[in-house]
Amino acid sequence: MSRTRIVITGLGGICALGNNVPQIWQSMADGKSAIGPIDSEALHDVKTRVGAQIAELPDHGLERKRTTTMDRFSLLAVIAAGEAIADAGLEVTEANRSRCGSVVGVGVCGWESIEDSYRAILLEQKNRVNIFTVPRVMPGAAAGQVSMQFGLRGPVFAATSACSSANHAIASAADQLRLGRADVMVAGGSDAPLIFGVVKAWEALRVLAGDTCRPFSADRQGLVLGEGAGMVVLETLEHAQARGAPILAELAGVGLSADASDIVAPSVEGPAQAMAACLDEAGLSAGDVDYINAHGTGTKANDRIETEAIRSVFGRHADRLSVSSTKSMHGHCLGASGALELIACVNAVREGLVPPTANFREADPDCDLDVTPNEKRHRDVRAALSNSFAFGGTNAVVAVKSYG
Repeated sequence: MSRTRIVITGLGGICALGNNVPQIWQSMADGKSAIGPIDSEALHDVKTRVGAQIAELPDHGLERKRTTTMDRFSLLAVIAAGEAIADAGLEVTEANRSRCGSVVGVGVCGWESIEDSYRAILLEQKNRVNIFTVPRVMPGAAAGQVSMQFGLRGPVFAATSACSSANHAIASAADQLRLGRADVMVAGGSDAPLIFGVVKAWEALRVLAGDTCRPFSADRQGLVLGEGAGMVVLETLEHAQARGAPILAELAGVGLSADASDIVAPSVEGPAQAMAACLDEAGLSAGDVDYINAHGTGTKANDRIETEAIRSVFGRHADRLSVSSTKSMHGHCLGASGALELIACVNAVREGLVPPTANFREADPDCDLDVTPNEKRHRDVRAALSNSFAFGGTNAVVAVKSYG
């Protein structure tokens, strides 16, 4: 039985690398790292003051009565969604709005609002918090705000699975299309974790780097947190063709799995199972894939285990793959990471260009793939995988290929 084909017709994004997709992709291609000192009063007295911070928000045009109901992660999601919808040339009307929906992944929630509330009550001895605290904080807020801003009345909900949230959101959105519940879905992820409480919690895990993120490099010290949002417009091929939409790439397949072993320590088996399932659903052989955007957090364990998982799935072809981690440039944006990394995959397929792993200094024999160190690589990219492997052992892999 033939499967409904799903295509990507629009991209949107905002992160430390840029306020839109062209800026983000150009920075990725140039190997430009946006990781640096965090200048934010919201960090208070945390020790780690290195991150990938958005320098300045663009003029988003949203009314104050709307932004007062939003935490930062929701605002970033709306900005990215607006760009994706415009990129897709999608006009949401009374006639089609019930067939347009959104799924937004989030790794944490509206922590900015939580932090403000705790400080107001516990430190400033106030007896009340902001009236919009609950709707700002809830993990589903970003999806709801996207639906309200753009009038989407189809399936709208959140996906939350730590650092795999964006890929799970994209997978869930594709399911809505294949089940016939919608014709268009705006999907991706958003997170704004550069807040005292969140950074303090990550400090306790002892996985944060003190200088920068060096995935796969022998001297890597850990991950670096970033903020941002990424969104794609997904449509059935039939719907996209009928309205003459620009087709950027095909969402070829997804693969989902669980480690079912440890809440924080990754396994080889879970990620390998997700990659293999993704290839199977996409109808791709190992030899059909030219690029993998790795989860590549820059921690000792993750990079080594991901290398082993890739080799277990791709066998001899692993030595012909181009692999890179764009987290070396935009940081680990938690629930937004997979969506930002999908921007890299789509453009790699479209332009035949693999973005590098920045900040690389020293080869690691335990990470012996071609990790595209420091310089972009021009090559034909027929298909690309985007890997997301999260705490909790929840794995989600997405495959894109050129449309044709």
